[in-house]
Amino acid sequence: MAYLDHLPPDEKQRIVQELVPGKQISLAHIIANPDQILYTKLGLDPAVEYSRSAIGIMTVSPSETAIIMGDIAIKSSGVELGFVDRFSGSLIITGTVSEVEAAVSAILAYVSEKLGFTICPITRT
Repeated sequence: MAYLDHLPPDEKQRIVQELVPGKQISLAHIIANPDQILYTKLGLDPAVEYSRSAIGIMTVSPSETAIIMGDIAIKSSGVELGFVDRFSGSLIITGTVSEVEAAVSAILAYVSEKLGFTICPITRT
C-alpha cells in the first residue's frame, strides 16, 4: 500500500484482494496427427503413443477438476491418459481423432451440465 502513503491517515484506504477462481474450461484443443517429436517433448512414450493419431489438451479451474475430467475421458472412449495435474488443472489424452474428440466432448458436456462450468469451444490443429 505504499502508493497510498501520501494520503493523510484519515483518507487511507485498505484494499483487499482475493483470488476467486471461476469454474471454467479455458482450453479444449485437439491436435490431429501430431509429429512424433511432440510426444517426446510432452513426456509421452512415442513408441506407444505415436500409433495413436491425436492428442487432446485441456485446462480447467479449479484445478482439481482435472481428476474428474481424466475419469470421464477414459470412461467415454478408448483414450489413454498422458498427463493429469491436479495442481495446474492440465489434462493430456491420446487416442484416435474420434476417440479424443468423443472424450473432449463428453468432458465439456459433463462439466457444463452437471457442474455448471463455463466452457470454451473445441479448437483443432
